This record gives sequence, structure tokens and C-alpha cells, in this order.
Amino acid sequence: MSTPLIALTGATGFIGRHLLNELPRRGYRVRVLLRRPDQVPEGASSAVIGDIASPQNMAAALRDVDMVIHSAGLAHAMSGQPENDYRTINTEATIKLAQAAERAGVKRFIFLSSIRAQSGPVAKGVLTEEMEPQPTDAYGRSKLEAERGLSQLGLDWAALRPVLVYGPGVKGNMAALLALSQSPWPLPLGGLKGKRSLLSLDNLTAALDILLKAPGPLRRAFIAADPEPVTVPEIVAAFRKGFGRGPGLIPVPSFMLGAAASLTGKAEAYERLSGSLVASPEALRRLGWQPVNSTRDGLAELARQAAAEQSGA
Repeated sequence: MSTPLIALTGATGFIGRHLLNELPRRGYRVRVLLRRPDQVPEGASSAVIGDIASPQNMAAALRDVDMVIHSAGLAHAMSGQPENDYRTINTEATIKLAQAAERAGVKRFIFLSSIRAQSGPVAKGVLTEEMEPQPTDAYGRSKLEAERGLSQLGLDWAALRPVLVYGPGVKGNMAALLALSQSPWPLPLGGLKGKRSLLSLDNLTAALDILLKAPGPLRRAFIAADPEPVTVPEIVAAFRKGFGRGPGLIPVPSFMLGAAASLTGKAEAYERLSGSLVASPEALRRLGWQPVNSTRDGLAELARQAAAEQSGA
């Protein structure tokens, strides 16, 4: 059999860059679909399709492609009208790309959705795909609508709903927590009890590999999460282990932290930090997915890499 050819969108993003490096190591050829001409790593071809919302040259871009991984999307609204922004990029553009893939004879379309298609930023109990999706914001609704649009097409598809993904180059709250953990000072976070499911980039790649290889048809969503959820104190302790120091955590009562967050206008950020969101990857495991690393080991390694980069700067 010839080496499968994967068309990849979003190759300049946090997840896409990692996939661009890792997929060839797993035995795939990669064709990157780009908005504009750009240099890509050796071993990957490219095709310029322009704006993902109104792509061009799709027949040529998808010629001979076996499967598509669509990781491009909008994480933050730009126009002040988030429902419209998210629907245009995350929903409508996804369906248009999938329709082009169907016309080109692509065997499977894999959509990088989000756990936010399933739930809000916090949730009670353990999330599974069998639960009725209850997204709470425009971003989550746009991802769920894209999944439902895919279900109306004739091609085989799978939607991966990852929880918060971490790895080299991570941004947002995880990057802030990483920087905070690098400080030498004790942190008043030891009393936080909420558990969070996380997902390492390596475990995400392994999940996509399973979806690419699984016998079809799939035509469903899969939650992707490291098997063991962790608390914020456990995240900090893992980071600080990677930085070569002890946890340095003070168990300040959570109600005091919540009150301080409210006074400083950080109540929403605190809710996300202190609340729980646990998701089960059992459906992926039934396909044969096995995590490459544990959450604690992955977080410690991320900190070691961050420290090594800083020392080499």
C-alpha cells in the first residue's frame, strides 16, 4: 500500500505545528493547506487555498488526498459579533471544506472540535459522548453545529473533542500557570480541589493516529483526554518538579481566593481555575488508543523544556 496522504489545515497553529512534525514520523505524507504561500518543513507539500471561509482551488488541493485533518478554526471572536464570527469560520467553513473533500473522494474527514461542544468550562460528573451536548458559549455552539453539519454529508467523518491541550508553545491560562509555577515564591493555591482533565500534544497526536487508522465508518464524536484528571495544586507541583523544586503550595481556603478574585474582577477566571471538568476518553480507548504519557509526566517535561529554552536563550 502507498503511504497515506493527509491534507492538514491549521498547520501554523499550536496543534497544527505539532501535527506537521509528528504525522510523517507515524508514516503519513502531509499536504498543508495554506492561506498564502509559505515555507513548510521538508517532507510536506503545500497547496494555497486562500481564506478558509471562501477557499479556492480545492479540487487541486485535495487531489489524491486520502484523509483530511481540519485543525484550523477561530478561538477568539474578532468583530464583536461572536456568533457570526464563530459560525462563519468554525461551522460554515468546516462544512464547505468537508463538502469539497467529499467531491474529491476523500476517505475520511477528521474535525478538531472541542470539549466546549459538549459542555461549558466547568461540569458536574464525568463527561461522555452519550450525554446531551450543552455548550454554553458561541465558540462551543459553533463547534457542535459543525459536527451536526458533518453528519448530514455522505463521507466518513470523526470529530475529536479535546479538553485543554498542553505542550511546547501552549498559551493562555496554562502558559500563565506555567510562568507562575516558575516563580520561587509559595503559591496560595493548595486548597483548590476541583479536578480538570488535560490532554498532552503527544496523546492528542496518538488519538488522531487511531482515528486515521480505525476501520470505518466512524461518523461520530470522540472525547480526547488524558485518563487521569488533576487538580490545580497537582498541576503546579508537576510544573515545579520539572523546574527542579518542591511544590511550594499554601492551602488558602478556596472561599478566600474566590472573594479576592471577585474584588479584583477575576471571578470568571477563578471559576475556571477552581471548578471541575472531567471527561472520559473511553470511546477512544475502545478504538485502541493508548496514552503516550501521563499528565504529571507531561507537565513536568513541559516545564523542563521551558527551563532549557530559557537557559539557552
